[in-house]
Amino acid sequence: MPGPLSGTLVLDLTHVLAGPFASMTLADLGARVIKVERPGQGDDTRAFPPFKGGKSAYFATINHGKESIALDLKAPEDRAIFERLLARADILLENYRPGVMERLGYGWEALHARFPKLIYGAVSGFGHTGPEAQRPAYDMVVQARGGVMSITGERDREPVRVGASIGDIVAGMYLVQGVMAALLQVERGGTGQKVDVAMLDSQLALLEHAIAITSVTGEPPRPSGARHPSITPFETFHAEDGLFVIAAGNDGLFARLCDALELPLAEDPRFATNPARCQNARLLKRLIEAVTLDRPKAHWIETLTRAGVPTGPIQNVAEVLQDPQIRARNMVVDVLGPDGAPAYTAAGNPIKMSDLPDPTTRAPAPDLDADRAAILDWLDEGAAD
Repeated sequence: MPGPLSGTLVLDLTHVLAGPFASMTLADLGARVIKVERPGQGDDTRAFPPFKGGKSAYFATINHGKESIALDLKAPEDRAIFERLLARADILLENYRPGVMERLGYGWEALHARFPKLIYGAVSGFGHTGPEAQRPAYDMVVQARGGVMSITGERDREPVRVGASIGDIVAGMYLVQGVMAALLQVERGGTGQKVDVAMLDSQLALLEHAIAITSVTGEPPRPSGARHPSITPFETFHAEDGLFVIAAGNDGLFARLCDALELPLAEDPRFATNPARCQNARLLKRLIEAVTLDRPKAHWIETLTRAGVPTGPIQNVAEVLQDPQIRARNMVVDVLGPDGAPAYTAAGNPIKMSDLPDPTTRAPAPDLDADRAAILDWLDEGAAD
């Protein structure tokens, strides 16, 4: 698929989620991604359920459109192939524990000396520096240690993990940002850089309001359920038939909300400003719900939308996949199977660019080592040129 990264070659040694999410994004932007996997086993997620036709949907939806070659980087024959790939690559991605690539002879210093324009992207639990760089980590560990779990869930209940794997996904997003900046530097005549992204660091970067609250008040915020700790009203509300959300993020929107609900509260000193509303959040919620409980969710969502107040339903994933706005943005795509027919459903590319193709389908995820012959032929053709 052509795109702004067309002609860019990514060697992807990553597995599971953070690194593969990054390489998937680069592929969606047009890069050629060659996934270098362990012989016999491949990426761990090939064994993750759910399965369809004996193949992992998890793997397919994160690794679509990539190529696969299985290489044992300790075997001389496979190392020779890998080094031929390195000579053609623009970007190398890895998510081994720090030191593994060095022991293989492919650490940053060694590769930079040999391939000065190569960009080396590394994502790991704790980064390549610091006293705990060698510790292993998964999404759950960094959500817990990075503070996200401490503010997630209901007040006075046990902390809970965010339902999506944001420990991995956010790190993958930051890895893409760093790699793209390094690629721009190379395009401007500079040399390649090492991009070192830690999952733990990435969690801290998500705590914008929590850090502000803690640094100013000296008290770390506690979980507040669906309610925003610094904006009111900004949470779930009960209607006649269940919950929906209202997000009135400033005084003007609050005034519109009051008009739509026929509540004379916009000039009330207890609610006239956001700090006052935050101070009286529980009372305000009761006053709003005294109105919203009389009619169904759909009525209030239509009424508030018409008034210009941000609102919406709480949808499950099945409902999200049928959402007309999401569908209109091509955010639900089909990943094809080997026969060319749709086999899996995946999220589309949220990066919409005027010259970037955005097809409704994605090429299949590769079988393990499926592209070895084609990759070797391509290397041989390059050598002949």
